[in-house]
Amino acid sequence: MSTAIVTGASRGLGRELTRTLVNRGWRVVVDARGQDELGRAWSGVHGVLPVVGDIADPAHRLALVEAAGHEIDLVVNNASVLGPSPLPSLAEYPLSELRRVYEINVVAPLGLIQLALPLLRTGARILDITSDAAVEAYEGWGGYGSSKAALEQVTAVLAAERPDLRIYTVDPGDMRTQMHQEAFPGEDISDRPPPEESVPGLLALIGGDLPSGRYRARELPVGAAA
Repeated sequence: MSTAIVTGASRGLGRELTRTLVNRGWRVVVDARGQDELGRAWSGVHGVLPVVGDIADPAHRLALVEAAGHEIDLVVNNASVLGPSPLPSLAEYPLSELRRVYEINVVAPLGLIQLALPLLRTGARILDITSDAAVEAYEGWGGYGSSKAALEQVTAVLAAERPDLRIYTVDPGDMRTQMHQEAFPGEDISDRPPPEESVPGLLALIGGDLPSGRYRARELPVGAAA
């Protein structure tokens, strides 16, 4: 049985990816900050091991790796925070909030990877979820976008340092999620695709043999078995 760690899996893309992996026979360790939300999503679901906690907490990251066991096939760094909403300009961005965004969106994913690396099986995959805001200059997205740009560089350097692994950043595209709604408070985002439409692209990376790099989920050929 293959084992994965998927962070931020109580809703959105993390939940949909986890559901698909479990249906394909994977054992998945998941987390979220909210105990009630995590319980509603996964209580009693065979193959899912929920671990409540904040990914920015080193002890929680260690708990995730320990729950996964001695051999890990996949790490998906999906958990992230948007930052203040409505989105402030950089001239008005609270620096304490910016530090929090970087801690969760950049430092925590690397911290989890560092703990998991010694336990990764040959051919294991690491997926760091990114955004087009990492490469495009959108007004108001300076905090979140720059954190994702930093995550992309961290991921790219790690891939250069570890050619024995497949290490990806993947942009899932706009999705109809709570975070996206927070970015556009009061607006109708019903025209955005649901997160499950981005899952096949992630599976193409998990189950295929594409080289390490940056990919857009909805532009990937689908059909690979994860």
